[in-house]
Amino acid sequence: MERRVSLTWPGRARATRPPRSLGALDRTAPLTLVRGDGADAMGALAARGVRAALVYLDPPFFTGRVHRTNARDRRASGARDAFSDEWRDLPEYLEQIESLLVGARSVLAPEGSLVLHTDPRAGHYLRVLGDEVFGDGAFASEIVWRYRRWPAKTRNFQRLHDLLLRFVRDPSATPRFHQRHEPLAASTLRHWGAGKQQALFADGRRARSSTTEEPSPGAPLGDVWEISIIAPSGRERTGYPTQKPLALLERLVDTLTDPGDLVVDATMGSGTTLLAAWRLGRRAIGVDTSDVAHELAARRLAGAGAPIATAEVQA
Repeated sequence: MERRVSLTWPGRARATRPPRSLGALDRTAPLTLVRGDGADAMGALAARGVRAALVYLDPPFFTGRVHRTNARDRRASGARDAFSDEWRDLPEYLEQIESLLVGARSVLAPEGSLVLHTDPRAGHYLRVLGDEVFGDGAFASEIVWRYRRWPAKTRNFQRLHDLLLRFVRDPSATPRFHQRHEPLAASTLRHWGAGKQQALFADGRRARSSTTEEPSPGAPLGDVWEISIIAPSGRERTGYPTQKPLALLERLVDTLTDPGDLVVDATMGSGTTLLAAWRLGRRAIGVDTSDVAHELAARRLAGAGAPIATAEVQA
């Protein structure tokens, strides 16, 4: 019998939720803001037959504190509690994340991907949870988002990265994936130039490479992404405490979906994923329980000229 690794703790049971429903939902709307719990909302969407090509989750990171908007940012209308990341213990936190993972799997299309945004604080636990929920062979990649920020005073190495864990819904299906490229290394340009390289084989083995006249698109995109965080004075900033850069979400949406596909963000915050989807011609549904998140996301999307529909999770 095959043995599998799983997490366990006293009193653990697999995440189950009573079924919820959604109010009026326009399935043709380009962007929809849903008020309610993310796991409940995804279960309700799945029950209606809604299927997404991408689910992005940026849940709390187990920091143990309440996150507030930036009082100095006029767009946030003063300092207010945005969301709580306080938990009784680690098991309570993991149970909440497991509920989100179960909901995400239920709403994904067979060719779809989940991207779970986390950090080294709890990322190793969440990787195991993802393996349990999505099953063998579903883990696709761990993307390291590397950034620079003001140094912290610590007797340790500076933490300058987050983790994005990608799982596919059905390992036997061909996943949505568009190969993207990054600039060629300086050493490659010196040695090979800017032309596309062609490998030459002899007896089934690579003998040498040559450069063609066709321009190279660059090196295939790797799993370490250097994308700047949002500067404190940046025009992109909304005042939401854990806002992620638009460039990061646009890269995910552009790579893992087709135009017209549906993207779901079940912890939408200030709506970065929805804005990325709108700019790239995808449909999107964002879910959050926070009044602050809904206010900032609605204002931000309206300012971009995006039409917004609304719905609510019902008992």
